[in-house]
Amino acid sequence: MFFINSIVLGVGLAMDAFSVSIANGLNDPAMRKKRMLLIAGTFSFFQFLMPMTGWICVHTIVNVFRSFEKLIPWIALVLLAFIGGKMILDALRGEEEAVSGALGLSALFMQGVATSIDALSVGFAIADYGPLMAFVCAVIIAVVTLAICLTGLVIGKTVGAHFSKGARIFGGVILIAIGIEIFVTGIF
Repeated sequence: MFFINSIVLGVGLAMDAFSVSIANGLNDPAMRKKRMLLIAGTFSFFQFLMPMTGWICVHTIVNVFRSFEKLIPWIALVLLAFIGGKMILDALRGEEEAVSGALGLSALFMQGVATSIDALSVGFAIADYGPLMAFVCAVIIAVVTLAICLTGLVIGKTVGAHFSKGARIFGGVILIAIGIEIFVTGIF
C-alpha cells in the first residue's frame, strides 16, 4: 500500500509541473532531448526536495514551517505570473526566444520552486514515516514527476511546432493560470 500511496501522491503533486512542462514545450518546439531531461529533472528534483524538507521540518522546526505555510500561495502566484507574463510579452513583441534556448536556468529554477512549494506540506502527511520510508516516498514522487513532465514536454513540443507564436502566448497564459489556481486553492 505504501508504494501505491506514494505513486498517487506523486501524480497529484506532479500536475502543476506537468502543466508547466506543456507550456515549456509550447514555448520551444525545437527543444532537444537533453534540454527536456534538464527541465523534467529539475521539476523532479524539487518534487523530491520539498517533501523531504517538509518531513525534516515536522521533526525539527514545525512552528517556523507553519508560519511560512501562509506565504506558499503568494510565492507560487508571483513566480508563475512573472514567468508567464514574460513569455506572453516576448511572443507579442516577436522575440524568438525559442531559438536561444527558451528557458534560462533562473526561470527554470523559479518554475521548479513554484510548482513544488506546495509539496512542503507533504512532509506533514508523511510525518509518521521513518527516515528511510520518507526518503523512498520522495524518490517515488520524483520518478513519477520525471515521467509526467517528460510527457508534458513532448505534448507541448508537438502542439507548439504547429502553432508557434500562438502556442507561446497560450503557454504563458497556462503559467499564469496555474499560479492563480495555486493561490486560490492555498488561500481558500
